[in-house]
Amino acid sequence: MKILLTGSSGRVGRAIFGALAARHEVVGIDRSPFATTRHVADFTDTRMLAKALQGVDAVIHAAALHAPHVGLFSDSEFQRINVEGTRTLAMLAREAGVRRLVFTSTTALYGHAIVPGRCTWVDEQTTPQPRTVYHRSKLAAEQWLEEAAGPDLDVRVIRMSRCFPEPPERMMLYRLHRGIDVRDVADAHVAALTNDGPAFQRYLVSGWTPFQREDCEALVTHPRDVLAQRCPQWLAEYDRRGWSLPVVDRIHDAHAASVGLQWRSWRGPETILEQLAVGSIEVLPDTARVDDCTIE
Repeated sequence: MKILLTGSSGRVGRAIFGALAARHEVVGIDRSPFATTRHVADFTDTRMLAKALQGVDAVIHAAALHAPHVGLFSDSEFQRINVEGTRTLAMLAREAGVRRLVFTSTTALYGHAIVPGRCTWVDEQTTPQPRTVYHRSKLAAEQWLEEAAGPDLDVRVIRMSRCFPEPPERMMLYRLHRGIDVRDVADAHVAALTNDGPAFQRYLVSGWTPFQREDCEALVTHPRDVLAQRCPQWLAEYDRRGWSLPVVDRIHDAHAASVGLQWRSWRGPETILEQLAVGSIEVLPDTARVDDCTIE
């Protein structure tokens, strides 16, 4: 296949490129130059985009303004890039004969659905309650794509969980309930290029979780007891390293993606320990602290 990939210089875009390039021709577009990017340009440049779409079989749209841009760019710029840009890309893709568009979205748009002091089970049926203009813009783009999907354009939305470098004591537990390896995110995008079914499909993709829906209440009141039952090896690892357990305030359920995309996440907490052992930049030093608002 010939695939147009927007946001190809970014973290997720590079991972998607890596998952595709051995078997497909990937045409990358990004405002920042990188080895994975053929066209250094804004994807909202319609003249460039129309040329880049020639002969393309599918589009993966990963480019966007993200959470760290909130406060640095105006709300109107989020609307222009994340919403209007997505609309223009989809319309030009359909005109060029592209039959499938895969859109990179985020689980962060559930926002206020996560209630302090509770543990919330999150899946595709959970109603998003956006907190910021970033969340609102991604949700608006999703909604427009749902309306645009039809016989001449299949759309797949991938709501990805948290997949950025963080301190290991945070990442370890996150990987079990609300995090994912960026390579697994890429694999989900690849799977979404060819699966069958309705013209519009939306999937939450996250790391495999050992937790069950009935664990939610106890994860707030007696988290160690639940971990001792569901994943004792990882609780022992926390104790051995003297790490404090992060709060489990949500569980992302990727079951629908495992069925609809024939996909699952394979890189769990053991991958984080391996990366930590070799000093990988994928895991921040133990002493690092990252404010949640800079990530989601």
